[in-house]
Amino acid sequence: MNTKILKLNIAGRPVAWITREQGALMYCRDQVAWEAGIEFVRLRGGTSRVTGRRSVLFVSTIVASYGGAQEYDLLNDVPPLTNKNLFRRDKQMCLYCGDFLYDCELTRDHVIPVSRGGTDTWENVVTACRICNHRKADKLLEEIDMPLLAVPFAPNRAEGLILGNRDILGDQMEFLAAHAGKRAQLLSNYK
Repeated sequence: MNTKILKLNIAGRPVAWITREQGALMYCRDQVAWEAGIEFVRLRGGTSRVTGRRSVLFVSTIVASYGGAQEYDLLNDVPPLTNKNLFRRDKQMCLYCGDFLYDCELTRDHVIPVSRGGTDTWENVVTACRICNHRKADKLLEEIDMPLLAVPFAPNRAEGLILGNRDILGDQMEFLAAHAGKRAQLLSNYK
């Protein structure tokens, strides 16, 4: 498993997923303000000519960096709307028929079609299978009697980080869930 490190700003707000190597650089550059992870990733380095021992660096799975303490509204900082994030938000399920499908079988549907004044925003898009998307076409839901199985929503920053990583460790999920709000439990089950 290629464990990612959850990077926080100094105020403890989730910022991004970084690689283990980027986490190691933070330690080496003395940029780690504090750690919150219970788990650690072990990175092995080179062998010392003097001692003959191999160097080892333990990187916490949640690290806060100096700087970047600017305040932003965590609950309103929305991640980018991509099909990958959309399909994960909707748990790989067509929100019209309820079928669970692979990414290649899913499409982005605009609840209010763009041709009818709808926008390409989180609150107006849902995951749909090709059959349902074709059947709905450019009609409004009331015109075709296709109810949605869930209401589309814009994920906040913490929810976006949950959506963006399938290999979240327990301590990372617990930390993000505390910042994500009530929908975190729903998102944590998307794997």
